[in-house]
Amino acid sequence: MNTFVCIAEDVKLGKDVKLSKFINLYGCEIGDETKIGAFVEIQKNATVGKRCKISSHTFVCEGVTIEDNVFIGHGVMFTNDSYPRATAAGGNLQTEADWKVERTVVKKGASIGSGATILSNISVGENAIVGAGSVVTKDVPPNSIVAGNPAKLLRHIEQTLEVS
Repeated sequence: MNTFVCIAEDVKLGKDVKLSKFINLYGCEIGDETKIGAFVEIQKNATVGKRCKISSHTFVCEGVTIEDNVFIGHGVMFTNDSYPRATAAGGNLQTEADWKVERTVVKKGASIGSGATILSNISVGENAIVGAGSVVTKDVPPNSIVAGNPAKLLRHIEQTLEVS
């Protein structure tokens, strides 16, 4: 494989996936016809659906599920721990045994604008749009537009684009 692409042997890549240089994928699953931009990391136990676009400089951590036909803008950050700590109670560095992964789901057809941060334990609804630079702290309803810090509902989308 290319020296500028790091793809672990345990990655499941769908058909016709397009990968840019300078990416890091391990223990994840990427659906058919998805495009992954440069400087993207997708961690173990994360899933990206079919026909998605993950733009450059995005971080998809363990516990994130991105369904089909989702757009993720540049520099989007996902989290998987509401109360992150470097050390455990005894003062040693935490290990996987010291915390539980919190899940996040981005539903079919959603779009997340560049620079957004998506906190854990939330769902971004079907066909929803998250504005650029937003910090999403709670569930986003389907067919809605949210923006801001924290992200707030701006309006509902009356028409949705059907993608087959």
